[in-house]
Amino acid sequence: MAPDAAARPTRAELRVAAREQSRAQRRGAAKAATRAALFRVAVPSVAALGVAAAAAITVVQDEAGRVPPQATAADAPDAAATTAEVTAQQAVANGADHTQASRGDARRPLAGAQPTDTPTAQPTPPPAAQPKVVMPVAQHGLGELFGAAGTHWANRHTGIDFPVDGGTEVHAVADGTIRTQWNPFYGYMSILKMNDGTEAWFCHLRGYKVRKGPVKQGDVIAFVGSSGNSTGPHLHFEIRPPGSGPVDPLPWFLSNGLDPR
Repeated sequence: MAPDAAARPTRAELRVAAREQSRAQRRGAAKAATRAALFRVAVPSVAALGVAAAAAITVVQDEAGRVPPQATAADAPDAAATTAEVTAQQAVANGADHTQASRGDARRPLAGAQPTDTPTAQPTPPPAAQPKVVMPVAQHGLGELFGAAGTHWANRHTGIDFPVDGGTEVHAVADGTIRTQWNPFYGYMSILKMNDGTEAWFCHLRGYKVRKGPVKQGDVIAFVGSSGNSTGPHLHFEIRPPGSGPVDPLPWFLSNGLDPR
């Protein structure tokens, strides 16, 4: 037999080597299967744990608000809640002294904008301004006018006449002081000196109610008659500015907002 032929394995040796190799492979596969089975027993899947075990798994959120792949959609945090939480954390970090309001908080009215229960008190309007003067008698209408000529006067008529019944009340046309006297032409007279010095003469009276002293605008001071140079009951009225003789009373009344005609 040649030397290289003696070194070659025989068929019987080849069959034995093949059987040993096959056994080694089967033993390795069995060990791998055993390790896989042990791993499956030690680490069960999420489905084997059940709903209660899955709910116990804590999902950790990263800084950008993303959910790890193993979490389900139900585990994802609410975006609005996440934004509110981040805003609150930023406010605390910046030293803010206010608390972030939640969606359920009621809107607060602006200070000073809410209506009050009690209405604002309205200022009382001032009383209507009274005219500077009042009429000497209640009845309007004139008889003889200022400056009229006639046999009853030596020169001209020095006032205006109010043809009213005897006994009619005569009123002070303004505040002032009263004095009374007798005159053969004017009869019984009441002379009212006003605060500005102007005098009002009330003539041909029947009698007096105030003979002397201060009076107020509108006070009854006398009563109409027909004394002196008179043809019948009437009130002869004159206006005499300070230091002047008689002037026409009609413009004086009109300038004070009264029309005796």
